[in-house]
Amino acid sequence: MQEYLETLDEDMDSCIDAFKKDLNTVRTGRASPQILDGVQVAVAAYGATMPLNQLATITAPDARLLVVNAWDKSTLPDIERAISSAGLGLNPSSDGAVIRVPIPALTVERRREMVKQVKRLAEDAKVRVRRVRRDYNELLRELESEKEISEDEMHRSLDQVQKTTNDYVNRVDKLSEKKQADVMEV
Repeated sequence: MQEYLETLDEDMDSCIDAFKKDLNTVRTGRASPQILDGVQVAVAAYGATMPLNQLATITAPDARLLVVNAWDKSTLPDIERAISSAGLGLNPSSDGAVIRVPIPALTVERRREMVKQVKRLAEDAKVRVRRVRRDYNELLRELESEKEISEDEMHRSLDQVQKTTNDYVNRVDKLSEKKQADVMEV
């Protein structure tokens, strides 16, 4: 039974990791290379679509600027086009050697939109956590019906699964609150 509860933690951890990755794509007022993590670049020279971080180094020399240094300079126009069309509200400019991406200050209205996005991402993460709970509850009930575990053991394990779920939902809430505070910070 203990091995099931250990894999439960691993599955719930993967939900938290996915949520953290999603939060990194939400822009705060500061420049962060993770903002561009989801950008996919259609590279004409290679005839393929690739993640931006496989084509270039992304740095944040100051709080309002990202610098994208492509390893292959022929991909600069493709990278610039991908950043522009990624729906992040960013306007990159290239000087032929690097791409500079100024991070505009967020308006109060845009910050509120971002907070709503964070809340949506948090709710999605909670749904993933609850889905893991449901899968483990079904597994425990199945084990009990096949007489592999006793009814008492099933109920104790169901309680443990619920307790673990509550812990992970609280972690999602804390991460969400922290990100919302970062977004609203002026």
